[in-house]
Amino acid sequence: MPNPKDPNTKKLQQLQDGLTTAWTKLDLDAKIARITELEQAVAEPEIWLNPEEAREKNSELVHLNDEVEPWRVLYTQIHDLGELLELGDAGLSDELAEQVELLEQQLIELKKALRFTGKYDHNNAILRITAGVGGTEAMDWAGMLERMYLRYTEKHNLKVICLERTTGEETGIKTAVYEINGTDVYGRLKSEHGVHRLVRLSPFNADNLRQTSFALVEILPVIKADTDIKIDDKDLRIDVYHSGGHGGQSVNTTNSAVRITHLPTNTVVAIQNERSQLQNKEKAMEILRGKLVQLQLEQHAESLDKLRAGESAKWGQQIRNYVLQPYKLVKDTRTKYESKDPDAVLDGKIDDFIDAYLEGSVSSGT
Repeated sequence: MPNPKDPNTKKLQQLQDGLTTAWTKLDLDAKIARITELEQAVAEPEIWLNPEEAREKNSELVHLNDEVEPWRVLYTQIHDLGELLELGDAGLSDELAEQVELLEQQLIELKKALRFTGKYDHNNAILRITAGVGGTEAMDWAGMLERMYLRYTEKHNLKVICLERTTGEETGIKTAVYEINGTDVYGRLKSEHGVHRLVRLSPFNADNLRQTSFALVEILPVIKADTDIKIDDKDLRIDVYHSGGHGGQSVNTTNSAVRITHLPTNTVVAIQNERSQLQNKEKAMEILRGKLVQLQLEQHAESLDKLRAGESAKWGQQIRNYVLQPYKLVKDTRTKYESKDPDAVLDGKIDDFIDAYLEGSVSSGT
């Protein structure tokens, strides 16, 4: 029997308690059962007669294994360490202490997964950036934010697909829409949703005056199927029109662009990036589902029919200030986290802001 007064035994017990709590919160037993179910499904030859279903199940299996396996390994390591402690070999005390400390660090890292327990946190995300009023100045600021997020995705090896992009007349962008794919992308980026404010000396006027600019950043969960959110067809108005911009001759000669309006909330999504009208409609519906889910979360609505029109209200949700003059500071209005290196932040170093938000959400239970 291990000595209950042994500090290693006490620490190991704390490790086991921490692991049990996290295991329960993450519902890992249910996920392990789902893994078994999926392994049996993809092992059946018949499933490959429907390649799309096979890909979806295989993708879910890979994702669940990636999530669960580190916890399984940690469970085994803690169990094995407990057996070594039961041997009561005093000569192993220092080595066991090192092992316990190592496992403590592993648990701390793995517990970060507790920050991603929201319904859509594991989903991919849609990033939409819209310039505020202010002409060239605002469009330049929107372009700076676009670069910031693209640099962030590069640093984290995330896959990015451009869905829509409208450039400004002189510089920057009027709007840009990207799909970002990777592990827990929506859970990580949802804290960026809101209005971003810039204060600087304007490079676009002769007097070099101080200028304040705004841009709206929307982070939406990617919801490909209608199983999570049911949208009534009678609530939709679908318009098709000629696409504009790059893409070859056919872009301008066919009604491939699609605009979908959700009438009860006046939520509008327009996509013209894909070649076919069907592809644009599917992508527009995907984004619309994300917008309505985001609206539902913001309004704490139980269902879609409880939603209020809320598009314009988003411009009131200012979440972060970027001050380049008369001093240098980036400050989050919710967490109060700040950085005095806006150049680094605008180069994609936003992890500390994201972590501060997520830590605050976990501690407050939201």
